Amino acid sequence: MVGGGQLARMTHEAGIPLGIRFKLLSDTPQDSAAQVVGDVVVGDYRDLETLRAFARDCDVITFDHEHVPAEHLRALEADGIPVRPGPEALLHAQDKGVMRARLSEIGVPCPRHRIVSDPEDVAAFAAEGGQGEDGQGFPVVLKTVRGGYDGKGVWVVRSVAEAAEPFRAGVPVLAEEKVDFVRELAANVVRSPHGQAVAYPVVESIQVHGVCDTVIAPAPDLSEDLSAQAQELALRIAAQLGVVGHLAVELFEVRDAEGRPAVLVNELAMRPHNSGHWTMDGAITSQFANHLRAVLDLPLGDPRPRAQWTVMANVLGGDYPDMYSAYLHCMARDPQLKIHMYGKDVKPGRKVGHVNTYGDDLADVRERAAHAAGYLRGTIKE
Repeated sequence: MVGGGQLARMTHEAGIPLGIRFKLLSDTPQDSAAQVVGDVVVGDYRDLETLRAFARDCDVITFDHEHVPAEHLRALEADGIPVRPGPEALLHAQDKGVMRARLSEIGVPCPRHRIVSDPEDVAAFAAEGGQGEDGQGFPVVLKTVRGGYDGKGVWVVRSVAEAAEPFRAGVPVLAEEKVDFVRELAANVVRSPHGQAVAYPVVESIQVHGVCDTVIAPAPDLSEDLSAQAQELALRIAAQLGVVGHLAVELFEVRDAEGRPAVLVNELAMRPHNSGHWTMDGAITSQFANHLRAVLDLPLGDPRPRAQWTVMANVLGGDYPDMYSAYLHCMARDPQLKIHMYGKDVKPGRKVGHVNTYGDDLADVRERAAHAAGYLRGTIKE
């Protein structure tokens, strides 16, 4: 596996019962997965020879991020190493401009968008969309086409002057309309090389300052029709793009011109995803186990939920380093609580773990998750 972050750590955990041997290419020995995987190579995934030497005795290569250069992945395939997902599919998670163009080509509903060249072009794009909040089409969302995540590389701009910042990096910029959405959803699916695919329940994803805070599975008050539409859309994208492994389709729930519920595609991720962490304890087969099954071309597992409601809350780093006493409190207060920590140094705002709760009463399940995540962060003291 290429990438030593928490996704690799949890994927390794899912592979232990299956007897899967992992080899990890990690940036540093301190990375989350490098602390638990037995066979670790420390090196730079951007260096082709390092990547080739690492892959030489692997049966299949997969990733916990989308940043490996496509030409390197094609070189591995030329060497006879299966790469899943492959470089042609992965490009749509690496480059937002390519992703938007391809999704539009296959008829997937997306926000209005265009690659823009400078702040004046942003103003022209804004004006094309109508009046906007300021009468000139603003605000507009600007994104660097590569490298952004968790709110990084994304700007909401309200004027031509504010639009200057994204262009200073010297990379292409994608402009999108600022969607007036009801809420954010995510549809998680898994697809194998021979085309078997499964879909998890559609979830609600609650963001705080551009970072996922809470995921509710399934999304409350989501109609069966819209849930089915979102799942079918994600499965169609996976098939059309040739995805092998896990695909997360981040969605906006919106109202169409007649006021009916509909969805627009926001982002794609071709790996296990934060919106699917609830599956570790809340689904019959977790996203991590099914990702492994897919990349190894094994029959996929059942994605159905184990409980009526499961809530995942991210644990963000704060100023509370005493995790042991926090564990004592949280575990004693809620014996059903599932805590997953990533072995990271605690830094303010950094994702250092998550908690999962489940049950039949959504209000109770949400309160338990929020309390545990807050107590582990140090924002709740009792």
